[in-house]
Amino acid sequence: MKTRQLGQNGPFVHPIGIGAMSFSNFYGPTDEAQSHAILDVAMDAGVSHIDTANVYGMGTSETVIGTYLKGNPEAKDHFKIATKGSLKRNPDGPGNIFDNSREHLTSELEASLKRLKVDAVDLYYVHRRDPDIPIEEVTETLAALVKSGKTKTIGFSEIAPTSLRRAHAVHPVAAVQSEYSLSTRSPEMGLVQTCAELGIAMVAFSPVGRSLLTDAPLSFDAVQDLPFLVNNPRFLEPNYSANIAAMTPFRKLAADMGMSAAGLAIAWVLAQGDHVIPIPGTRSVKHFSELLQAADRPLTAEEIVQIDGVLPIGWAHGDRYSVAQWIGPEKYC
Repeated sequence: MKTRQLGQNGPFVHPIGIGAMSFSNFYGPTDEAQSHAILDVAMDAGVSHIDTANVYGMGTSETVIGTYLKGNPEAKDHFKIATKGSLKRNPDGPGNIFDNSREHLTSELEASLKRLKVDAVDLYYVHRRDPDIPIEEVTETLAALVKSGKTKTIGFSEIAPTSLRRAHAVHPVAAVQSEYSLSTRSPEMGLVQTCAELGIAMVAFSPVGRSLLTDAPLSFDAVQDLPFLVNNPRFLEPNYSANIAAMTPFRKLAADMGMSAAGLAIAWVLAQGDHVIPIPGTRSVKHFSELLQAADRPLTAEEIVQIDGVLPIGWAHGDRYSVAQWIGPEKYC
């Protein structure tokens, strides 16, 4: 197994990380014991990168990781932790607003460090850009946090390639996080390439399409109880049924290759470049073990052609976000 680097000056990590949004109740009910069990398996398997955020469960995800680190001192040296700031609850209505001010990003990182029970994180992202503050100014804030010793490297989530270049010109950016999978190919319109050119890690969240790219996708009934997915275009009818049907040949192809559908989906993401690091999230130890199959199963050029044959670019029915969910991520051509 070949490790991958979190940016030119970042640590080398297992090629698959953990997306810790699932340590809150985002995709269904969970608890600390389940999350700790996944971290146990991760330790045993050599998985070393954890991605979380201050708003995942409004601090729940970070707190769960912190209690694990406290109870397992050796895990502090093993895990490389990334967290994110800039989102906060909208006091005037539902949803979040974006605050990239120095005061907010600094105070939120300090609160994250307390929950995580660490002195510094390995990577601190701006979760969403505040369009009212130039990205150069935001990058200076992040650079100051590096200088303070509270984070070792910096990153951005869901930004455009042009914004990335502007930020990187001010201070080295270690990683960019974006949704990237067989069902979401938009990062191939410049973001994957720009990251490779600049030596920046491309951290792919939702690499199994929020369950669609698995052998057991969330049922339509289950989706009705999940606030984010119940309004997501890909999980609304008739798109939901069309997406489930479109996945049938992919699941068969995965079985023919001796893999789970989720494992094959992760293997495809890994094949898109040595700088690409998928961070699947799960509440299940069994599912997590299936995801890790991909680390030791590189795909051949012929297998990638087969995958593209059953799930060609643009196959997914419905946009990846609703109109409301698109507020924040930067679009680009």
